[in-house]
Amino acid sequence: MSIFGFFTYEFIKIYSFCVIIYVLLSILISFSIINQTNYLINIIMNFLFKIIEPILNLIRKFIPNFGNVDITPVLLLIFLKTLQFSILKYSL
Repeated sequence: MSIFGFFTYEFIKIYSFCVIIYVLLSILISFSIINQTNYLINIIMNFLFKIIEPILNLIRKFIPNFGNVDITPVLLLIFLKTLQFSILKYSL
């Protein structure tokens, strides 16, 4: 694997981890398990919101609304894992 492929693969892995954390924190906040007024949680959620929501909004333009269920993070994770697989398979 080339150095570019390695760094791209690792970046996608970190970004996927951030998407999972963002979804889990959003669920915990919506069920009032953790409080968003907590300073640390607020900083983490703002950071994750700024790096993840632009891509989720792009996906939401093409995916129909399913009511209260948002499947765009799942679709983003599937796309990222597919991209990781193709980097592993086709990089030199």
